[in-house]
Amino acid sequence: MTLLQQGTRDRLRIRRFASRAALGAAAAQDVAAFLRQRLSEQHVVRMVFAAAPSQNEFLAALVAAADIDWSRIHAFHMDEYIGLEADAPQRFSHFLRQKLFDVVQPGEVHLIPSCGDPTAICADYAAKLNAASIDAVCLGIGENGHLAFNDPPVADFSDPFTVKVVQLDNACRQQQVNDGCFATFEAVPTHAVTLTIPALMSGARLFCMVPGASKRAAVRATLEDAISTACPATCLRQHADCTLYTDSDACPEVTFD
Repeated sequence: MTLLQQGTRDRLRIRRFASRAALGAAAAQDVAAFLRQRLSEQHVVRMVFAAAPSQNEFLAALVAAADIDWSRIHAFHMDEYIGLEADAPQRFSHFLRQKLFDVVQPGEVHLIPSCGDPTAICADYAAKLNAASIDAVCLGIGENGHLAFNDPPVADFSDPFTVKVVQLDNACRQQQVNDGCFATFEAVPTHAVTLTIPALMSGARLFCMVPGASKRAAVRATLEDAISTACPATCLRQHADCTLYTDSDACPEVTFD
């Protein structure tokens, strides 16, 4: 794992690697170490995962990690489109089942339905999340700086909700096409269910994996812009225990204070 640079911006730890593979391996190593330690201290660990191509290398390395008792891990995910068929391959629950859940078989997996009454879905999922504290969140950053589906127009650092329905920003919908998830912009759903910014920030430990040239502007804004919902990911600089894993494509260089 070729680590090119590390440091901090405000509270955020930054680790920059030479490649996506190195980034994914290092992040998985850190998450696995966290899980082993946490499981030695408590019976159950509750985690939230992101579903996106940016997580591929990390998830592949994590499922290969040894000595993790996944039967004592309760897993959640952070967002889901509204209106897709139950078997639609673009569903985030499908992605995470294929890449992680069906492989390691956590003790509990809580999936967000894409069909049904969105208000009831939000209330039910919020109740599950709020039943106990969240130990860790594994997330990414969108091209427009979003966290989960908290795009700039709907992000709220003081959101009163844990889970809510949002209308997707056009830049967010276009990213789904850029990522190869949908063939056309029109095919991307317009609305989704998402964990809010406070819900994500409530995790005791945050691991944020952001590789690739398409994320360069978002990483720059996350590290350099004022902390505001104009780039929702800037709030990561305020979390007490968050690490950003990035690569030379997404982040050519960081100038530390």
